[in-house]
Amino acid sequence: MAQHNAFYAQSGGVTAVINASACGVIETCRRHSDKIGKVYAGHNGIIGALTEDLIDVSQESDDAIAALRHTPGGAFGSCRYKLKDIETHRAQYERLIEVFKAHDIRYFFYNGGGDSADTCLKVSQLSEKMGYPLTAIHVPKTVDNDLPITDNSPGFGSVAKYIATSTQEAALDIASMCATSTKVFVLEVMGRHAGWIAAAGALAGNGEGEPPHLVIFPELPFQRTQVMQRVDEAVKKYGYCVIVVSEGARYEDGTFLADAGNTDAFGHRQLGGVAPTLAGMVKQDLGYKYHWAVADYLQRAARHLASKTDVEQAYAVGQKAVELALDGKNAMMPTIKRVSETPYEWRIEAAPLAEVANKEKFMPREYIREDGFGITAAGRRYLSPLIQGEDFPPFENGLPKVAKLDKVKVARKLPTFEL
Repeated sequence: MAQHNAFYAQSGGVTAVINASACGVIETCRRHSDKIGKVYAGHNGIIGALTEDLIDVSQESDDAIAALRHTPGGAFGSCRYKLKDIETHRAQYERLIEVFKAHDIRYFFYNGGGDSADTCLKVSQLSEKMGYPLTAIHVPKTVDNDLPITDNSPGFGSVAKYIATSTQEAALDIASMCATSTKVFVLEVMGRHAGWIAAAGALAGNGEGEPPHLVIFPELPFQRTQVMQRVDEAVKKYGYCVIVVSEGARYEDGTFLADAGNTDAFGHRQLGGVAPTLAGMVKQDLGYKYHWAVADYLQRAARHLASKTDVEQAYAVGQKAVELALDGKNAMMPTIKRVSETPYEWRIEAAPLAEVANKEKFMPREYIREDGFGITAAGRRYLSPLIQGEDFPPFENGLPKVAKLDKVKVARKLPTFEL
């Protein structure tokens, strides 16, 4: 088998473990140096491929690549840049193939969520039409846990662990002060359409009266009167109320509680401030003193509190991506298969990208409590294994050590390309 080069890129919002997948891809490529020559990374994701802004990963030491496993963020740079349909933006797709051809890249590993799965599939299809032998494999990643087929998405377990922990810790703070101070605490978490992260907050408590007292999911319509009634009941019964709310909480007509009025690069509505919006309702309707917090980037960057399960799965899908490519599989995505609940066991399988692209997985109704404000036993059984285990990074001078990459650039061979 002739030796050819590989290209790896990160897409969309990063996670605490996306670099663990990068580590899995790169280390596996290095173990197959007889078939894969150099590994190039796109600087700032797919934009790096379009502009021929490539990083020569082969220049990085084994220790630096190994350190990616415990480094948050996107080590090579990510981007929110969605390639549109081939018909109207064919030049962009053809440019990708030109860059791959110029640098003898025959393996394309794209690490991202649903939109990047779609891009990976389109690049695979076009390369076939153009007669260029490219193997395109999507490496799953999303904190939202909304990719189909796979049992869960790498990146989610660590966010779930962080949110469950933060909910528990903040609740203890509120409980200790509620007699004379704050009565209501609202924690806003990510999740535009799917309430998986909000559901994870419910892991903080299980018994009668244990916080969070309300979880608000985007899958169910928000009803202000009903929510305020439950908040009031909790305060009167327990002395305080802790709420975990998804950023995607919406009214029955589909309007977001916190629609910022514009869209991002992927065409998604920009959301901002469901926590203060909800807290304002509490003040207006009930008069209680409140505090609110937005987990925002903290939840997806918290590698210091990553789930060991998540780290291992993130590495495993990166490794499997390379193995699939070397086996001649194309337009595929490694998936996580739950083999057993007790003890929790999993293995890596694969799914065709045509069955993954542009599809979202929402919280099943059987995971949401009948009253709509918490999770069921089935939901807890699903979520709990994903936050198990600790995989602490090494520390130095009291702070986590992170990978330091040289990021040596590859000489350009083609004319510049305007995005």
